[in-house]
Amino acid sequence: MGDYYSSDEERYYYDDDDDRDASDGLPDLETEVLLPSTKSPSSEVITKESLLIAQRGDLRRIMDVLSLKEHHARTLLIHYRWDVDKVIAVFVEKGKDKLYAAAGVTVLEHNNLSSELSSTVMCLICMEEVSASDVTTMDCGHHFCNACSDHDGTMDLTLMVCISWTEHFIVKINEGLSRRIRCMAHQCYAICDEAKIRSLVSARDPYMSEKFDRFLLESYIEDNKQVKWCPSVPHCGNAIRIKYDELCEVECTCGLQFCFSCLSEAHSPCSCLMWELWTKKCHDESETVNWMTVHTKPCPKCHKLVEKSGGCNLVCCICGQAFCWLCGGPTGREHTWTSISGHSCGQYKEDQEKKTERAKRDLLRYIHFHNLFKAHTDSFQREAELKETIQEKISILEDNQSTFKDFSWVTNGLCRLFRSRRVLSYSYPFAYYMFGDDLFKHEMTKKEKEIKQNLFEEQQQQLHANVEKLSLFIGEPFDKYPENKVEELRMKVINLSVMIDGICRKLYECIENDLLGSIQHAHHSIAPYMSMGVEKASELSICWENEA
Repeated sequence: MGDYYSSDEERYYYDDDDDRDASDGLPDLETEVLLPSTKSPSSEVITKESLLIAQRGDLRRIMDVLSLKEHHARTLLIHYRWDVDKVIAVFVEKGKDKLYAAAGVTVLEHNNLSSELSSTVMCLICMEEVSASDVTTMDCGHHFCNACSDHDGTMDLTLMVCISWTEHFIVKINEGLSRRIRCMAHQCYAICDEAKIRSLVSARDPYMSEKFDRFLLESYIEDNKQVKWCPSVPHCGNAIRIKYDELCEVECTCGLQFCFSCLSEAHSPCSCLMWELWTKKCHDESETVNWMTVHTKPCPKCHKLVEKSGGCNLVCCICGQAFCWLCGGPTGREHTWTSISGHSCGQYKEDQEKKTERAKRDLLRYIHFHNLFKAHTDSFQREAELKETIQEKISILEDNQSTFKDFSWVTNGLCRLFRSRRVLSYSYPFAYYMFGDDLFKHEMTKKEKEIKQNLFEEQQQQLHANVEKLSLFIGEPFDKYPENKVEELRMKVINLSVMIDGICRKLYECIENDLLGSIQHAHHSIAPYMSMGVEKASELSICWENEA
């Protein structure tokens, strides 16, 4: 579910220190102040065009701090998942040698190879003496001949072996290992120079060289815990980079709002695990199985499921087998008021009775929460249609030269309605798992669960009541009202919006501190409450390249 309005549209200030209970009435209008947004965005959109700029920004930081070449800096960052702070921290704590060794970086000088070595050297691949000018040396010091690029075309052993070295790179690229291709020398774990790999591969297959470069570029997203592809379908081509906590919800420039942690739709106040379980429960056949458990019995002969349509406990399968509905045992077809031919049924088996009753209870509980979730989701979709309707009403008032010039109160009220309706919708899957037996059965005593459930449901009901009231106010035909009534409606919408914001804050505090905060044997965290809605990621600044 989207918010339909930019988070910049609403500028309400809510006093967090205000302990006023939301049920005490409307807050004073003077507590509401319109303020510009000064907080810098905590997420950025990386497009195909800005991906290289984003990567070079991090590379430049490591190159400057450690005085490294670009390919060495890239090897370090790929090893540490593009966490610049982590690289610097390891450098400070353990020193340069251990930092390099862990990542497979070997920094040696071979610029004067021809003067340091004899005129001929032995190639470590084909084991033949070749001219030093025909040798390529890796940073680890291992060298091999590049006769394949200068060969006259005759097929000999040297050509075959050198091609095999190039094949090594090609195979690694095709296997998706191009980000960290190691030296072929025995027990050498150094990462090969990407420029030398590119030179050898491009001579054999230019397309493979382009693939190699693409993999290196995309490693900034694939190997970076702070950058993820937007999960839009069809894919918009964008990636999102966050600056702070990975547990957040973001909005891509394509309009999709999603959870950065699990890449599913934005689902706060549900934890990622809760939402995963809920979506699976709603889409698979688990509840159909529950219904079948409650309402059907397997035939003792053909094992097909049979549903009882009448009051008599003697039922007959389509295969012709009669059986007792009470115990499931096969019987004859003759029966009286007191007995069934060929069968003596005593009473329910206690275990089966408990199993059936529990299946009924679990099914009814799921239906209860699913119906509430579905109802508010449907309301959200219907209320989304109010956007165009409200714009039409505003246009009518402007055409009638109304004394009202500012209608931000109604657009901001609609934003608040969208956001609070969404919080309310997802609070029902949260409650289903928080107070059920699937996740936290042994975390709370029955008494503790009852107390916490009452505390949560009280705030949930407050939110529900006020969201419905705001929906009613927003839907009123204010374009037909006299000005004094429009002013009255304006004050109601503004004050109710502030009140709902406060209730949402308290609901999240309850979830984070009183409910999930008390869990001992499992870790469940939720994305924080955002009063202004899911944050829209900003475009990546392209000035980094110039600054570098």
